[in-house]
Amino acid sequence: MPIETPLDLTLQIVITVIAGIGAQVVAEYLKTPGIVFLLIFGICLGPSGLGLLHPDRLGDGLEVLVALLVAVILFEGGFNLQLRELGRVSGSLRNLVTIGTLITLVGGGMAAHWLSEFPWSIAFLYGSLIVVTGPVVINSLLRQVKVDRQVATLLEGEGVLIDPVGAILAVGVLNVLLNNNADAWTVARDLGIRLGIGTGIGSVGGWLLGFILKRATFLSEDLKNLVVLAGLWGLFGGAQLLQSEAGLMATVIAGIVLRASALPEERLLKRFKGQLTTLAVSVLFILLSADLSIAGILALGWGGLFTVLALMFVVRPISVWVCTWNSDLSWQQKLFLSWISPRGIIAASVASLFAILLTQRGINGGDSIKALVFLTIILTVVAQALTAQWVANLLQINSKNATGAVIVGCNSLSLLIARLFLERGESVALIDTDPKSELPEPQENLKLFISSALDTDVLEEAGLASAGTFLAMTNNGEVNLVVAQRAAEEFNPPRVLAVFPEGSSNHKVRQAFYAQVLLKTWNQYLVDDAIKLGETTLQEIGFESQQAHLRSLIQSETLMPLMMERDRCLHIIPADETWQVGDRIIYLLHNPKPKLLKLLSGSSQPRLTLETLPEVEEVFTREVVTEVVLDRGSENA
Repeated sequence: MPIETPLDLTLQIVITVIAGIGAQVVAEYLKTPGIVFLLIFGICLGPSGLGLLHPDRLGDGLEVLVALLVAVILFEGGFNLQLRELGRVSGSLRNLVTIGTLITLVGGGMAAHWLSEFPWSIAFLYGSLIVVTGPVVINSLLRQVKVDRQVATLLEGEGVLIDPVGAILAVGVLNVLLNNNADAWTVARDLGIRLGIGTGIGSVGGWLLGFILKRATFLSEDLKNLVVLAGLWGLFGGAQLLQSEAGLMATVIAGIVLRASALPEERLLKRFKGQLTTLAVSVLFILLSADLSIAGILALGWGGLFTVLALMFVVRPISVWVCTWNSDLSWQQKLFLSWISPRGIIAASVASLFAILLTQRGINGGDSIKALVFLTIILTVVAQALTAQWVANLLQINSKNATGAVIVGCNSLSLLIARLFLERGESVALIDTDPKSELPEPQENLKLFISSALDTDVLEEAGLASAGTFLAMTNNGEVNLVVAQRAAEEFNPPRVLAVFPEGSSNHKVRQAFYAQVLLKTWNQYLVDDAIKLGETTLQEIGFESQQAHLRSLIQSETLMPLMMERDRCLHIIPADETWQVGDRIIYLLHNPKPKLLKLLSGSSQPRLTLETLPEVEEVFTREVVTEVVLDRGSENA
């Protein structure tokens, strides 16, 4: 349908943006990957639903819009990749992007031919379109489902790197279909040329962007973000001029190289690119799904459904197990990787463009391919998004159960927390910048670092990539917040906590212990031997009463909640934690009797260390001190 008036075109874009952001808001509220509601909203607003959106009215502008927004998405994916973490799974990742691509191409093509009765040429074109997984979908899913870092890194890396490979492969297969004289060698050669050109331009362009941003100190932070946007589109356009589809690889490589440049404004750039990517995904999925024909999907019949199921339950598992055969991944990790392979925006956009090209060339099957690709997207996204958490829990690879801790700040309180972790056989790393700190002797499962926690190499050596908890508890609250934020951005451990000033906020970092905790005060209590270490288990009977007693004592700064055991896992207690029946709360109780313990002969203020803590607890059990009564019906402490 031709464009009627500028107002009509404007309304199409306005409706698209409102619907896209609305879908993201609903998804965020329901803790569901946004693509689920983007598909629903797009289909409902399109010709198959309410008929409010008609993407075909954009004409050639749709292809241009798709290309530019896909470039932003792939750049953001490359920029978010951690080369340090990719090194740990490089072998498996390389196999998934190469061998896995071939297995999916052949397996998907065979399934489409035998089950959907597509001609071989159309079947293998479908297979080339669905080799890609959706990085945006995967990242959205992993924000909701916390799995161990090795699995998450593999999924993220595969999603980003396989997208340009798959898109270029699909173009090669399309060329074979449109030019009957083309052969497999031609496809392989074209694939190599496009990947080579894209990699070269992306590497040089990414380095140049990093060089400019570091030297151009006169640029404001906002303008630097826009310079990066203009730069990535420039690289994309330049690569496309040299060789079609080479721009996809160029944007991915540029993002990776720019991230490796260690820009001082990296956090702000990530935020800007993240927001831009959210907008791009919202607009693209609404437009592409609005153009989808429900009748076309239903016309596929059972054959289309069985094709997608074969892809999910046969082809993907074979690909994962072959590609990870010699890796150190457990069978649980491999099984989870086999299940999670949602298709996303790249498959949808390329399939939509191919449908238009095939129709223009008078070749039947374009609409069928598009319908089958969207059926693949719908089934993989919905099924895997809704079951990923359950599967992760069943296979016990949920990173919420990850053990070990990295603690920044060596003081009496942090030593106590470290010992509690060590007693359970969990590893602990202590980091402090002061070489004069009273550090304990290194022992099994205990690492000590005299260095800055802002050094990512130190955090990596401390084992933060696999640790379950990061805790910053120096006496400087502002430093704690900065350090914890850096740890969250670089390593994304399951639990990131810090002691920081009240009123400061960061969605990635949670306040440890309670809102107004004063570390100096509680450390002094420990030095003065005026603390009792205790614990209580919250029972179903009297649960509200127990909570009320605990909260009142916390508010009066008489009691400090320290750690909590839930589902057999020991965690630092965040200030905003909602306690549950069965939680075992480990707390510190302030005993006003000063100098209760005299462990060091001739010392008026004995220092608490990992070695003296057992003696402290022994004395606590002998001394008659005020007890906290937390049983139901008790009103006194």
